[in-house]
Amino acid sequence: MSVRYAVSGAIAAVLAVSVAHADAIKQTKAPFEDKFRQLEGEDWPSPTDYRNASGAPGYRYWQQKVDYDISTRLDEPTKTVTGKAAITYRNNSPDDLPYLWLMLDQNDFKRSSISHMTETVSGDGVTLNQVRRAKRFQEWEGGMTIKSVKDAQGRSLKFTVVDTMLRVDLPQSVKANGGETKLTIEWSFPMIETKLVGGRSGYECFTAKGDDGNCIFEVAQWFPRLAVYSDYEGWHNKTFLSGGEFTLEFGDYTVALTVPSDHVVSATGELQNAAQVLSAAQRERLAKARTASEPVYVVTPAEAVAAEQGKPTGDKTWVFKAKNVRDFGWATSRKFVWDAMGVKQADPKAEHPLVMAMSFFPKEARPLWDAYSTKAIAQTLKVYSGFTFAYPYPIAQSVNGPQGGMEYPMISFNGPRPVKDKKTGALTYTERAKTGLIGVVIHEVGHNYFPMIVNSDERQWTWMDEGLNSFLEFQAEKQWDAKFPSRRGEPKDIVEYMVSQDQVPLMTQSDSVLQFGPNGYSKPATALVILRETIMGRELFDRAFKEYSNRWRFKHPTPYDFFRTMEESSGVDLDWFWRGWFYSTDHVDIALDKVVQGRLESADPDAEAAARKALRDKEPGSLTASRNTGKTVTELDPKTRDFYDQTDEFTVTEGAKKRAKTAREDLTPEEAAAQDVKDNFYRFTFRNIGGLVMPVILKLDYTDGTTETIRIPAEIWRKNSKTVTWQYVSTKQVKGAELDPLWETADADRSNNVFDGAITPTTLKITKPPEPGSNRMKDANLKVDPDSLNTQPAVEEKKGDGPK
Repeated sequence: MSVRYAVSGAIAAVLAVSVAHADAIKQTKAPFEDKFRQLEGEDWPSPTDYRNASGAPGYRYWQQKVDYDISTRLDEPTKTVTGKAAITYRNNSPDDLPYLWLMLDQNDFKRSSISHMTETVSGDGVTLNQVRRAKRFQEWEGGMTIKSVKDAQGRSLKFTVVDTMLRVDLPQSVKANGGETKLTIEWSFPMIETKLVGGRSGYECFTAKGDDGNCIFEVAQWFPRLAVYSDYEGWHNKTFLSGGEFTLEFGDYTVALTVPSDHVVSATGELQNAAQVLSAAQRERLAKARTASEPVYVVTPAEAVAAEQGKPTGDKTWVFKAKNVRDFGWATSRKFVWDAMGVKQADPKAEHPLVMAMSFFPKEARPLWDAYSTKAIAQTLKVYSGFTFAYPYPIAQSVNGPQGGMEYPMISFNGPRPVKDKKTGALTYTERAKTGLIGVVIHEVGHNYFPMIVNSDERQWTWMDEGLNSFLEFQAEKQWDAKFPSRRGEPKDIVEYMVSQDQVPLMTQSDSVLQFGPNGYSKPATALVILRETIMGRELFDRAFKEYSNRWRFKHPTPYDFFRTMEESSGVDLDWFWRGWFYSTDHVDIALDKVVQGRLESADPDAEAAARKALRDKEPGSLTASRNTGKTVTELDPKTRDFYDQTDEFTVTEGAKKRAKTAREDLTPEEAAAQDVKDNFYRFTFRNIGGLVMPVILKLDYTDGTTETIRIPAEIWRKNSKTVTWQYVSTKQVKGAELDPLWETADADRSNNVFDGAITPTTLKITKPPEPGSNRMKDANLKVDPDSLNTQPAVEEKKGDGPK
């Protein structure tokens, strides 16, 4: 898809200059690769009035607003949803819009959809579930049926369906800078059986032997939703291919959900008509839950079981309202137990000082969900708000059903349950199920922050919501339990992916990503952990991350806004980091190839000769000479021996002593003190095998039993990204060295990180700086008069004598 920029002529000219400048920078001499080359002006788009160079929204930033008033009905026997939406679209852009684009994501399940038609298979086998799925698509077809699209006066509007997108042509353009239009759409679609067909919503029916036969419905991507129109891309109308998720506009929602009378509904927003849909006892429990320290049942397990065994007497309509949200999801079932607990926010300026954390789940999810779901919501709100901003909504919910993990404003769908023994019916759960539930609730509720509030483009850049959210999930898990078995975040756990072949850079468009989980979730989460713990430090990172979050809450950020904000706020140049972790598939593998222990050449010829002789004496002698028998020529014939047989290279002559004395006398006091230094000059040679430049963390073990860890910034690689030699001066004796001792950089090969071999000794000769150039004045034996540029002989003349 082409990228369009709404920029003035002046900005366009600057952009053209930037592109030309980028083309002009070409390395044609020597195999030099600049890992620290700046991304600004080359790979990043030029700043505009809408997005400035600091990473903040510009003074002319704008975005659209879309309000919905929806009435919908679930027909339980046919599992069909029908609905009618009155939509108000406000155009805050500087462009007149002759048409609108809406998303029909349920069309993903049409047999003719691009997504369905381009599914591929691998291997020689097939699962029974895959067979069932293939047969289901022969017998059934999903997708939305658009009954009508009308304007505010009830007149039909022309519309065109393009795969999962709907274009509505308007009789008059929506005017720029605040123009509005209204339209009404009627539609219907059959829900999918999630665990068979897949997808992000659908139904699950409990029809196995001994089950109650009832269903849970999780409803999402269920109405025609306005696509984003932005300053950097125009209409975001790339079709949905099942992978890249959703980019949406903020607005206010009023939604009336008509369901069987015995159902319990969880939805985005606040319930408006509790008196019509809840009993007096349930309303009383809900009020009590606001100040409870433990979750309180609003709908009790006994009430849920009773509903399972009964039949509906008709329908009920549940009405919800939500302000400033980008989407709406809901779930409904007669099987739901409902518990709730009020969570106080730490920020005294929070719009909602108390947030209701609530969970909805069937008896099959008990007791795991009773124990952990709502408390995991509370943990999410605490940790995420600490890193970003106070949670801006009154409700946060977790619903158990067929979907393993999916997020919408104020509501999430989460899957883990206990396991029911097929023979005995006994319920048990594994430790993985427990931590999996806690983790997935944190992750999906956490998505309220990214991307439901910090509203990035999921279809273009998966890592901007999944990666940032996985990073915060890791923080929340480690604050839940220090030993929590987090799936993502620990640097050592990303190594296998980093060295794999089937991968693409993080900046790859979502639908083209290989190894979606490691790429979209694990790698960016780990990158941010390393950025926080190893490169920037917690103080700088946390401030910059919070600034990004607050700058872009309820707005549409791009990666460049994130990158720029992190650098501008912290004062740390991170272009090398973004280039390595986000724009490449390099991995970290830094080897410690060599350690040299240097000593300064002594000014005392005798001491220097003794030191060099001591080093030579540690070397083994000639193996051949040691094995020869009989005497040598010089031993048998005295006439062959001379001065050189009576001395060796370590003999100090009078001439050498005189030269040393003269050289010493030529030194300044500071130079003489430097020459007397007895410290060890250690030189470490590091080799970058993986290609990804990183700080070098060097742990030194000394012979006195002490250790020292030195953190060398990544800039050590700026002149040579392949191999470098670094010097460290110490009075102590090194006996061993290790790179990355805490496993914090995701180094792929630890076998080359430890140096415990022989440290190479060497003598560092004192070298003189080069002469500043030929001095003809000195050679002519002249000197400068301090008071003028006139020269005179360097030695004064005697009266009557000529020049010397």
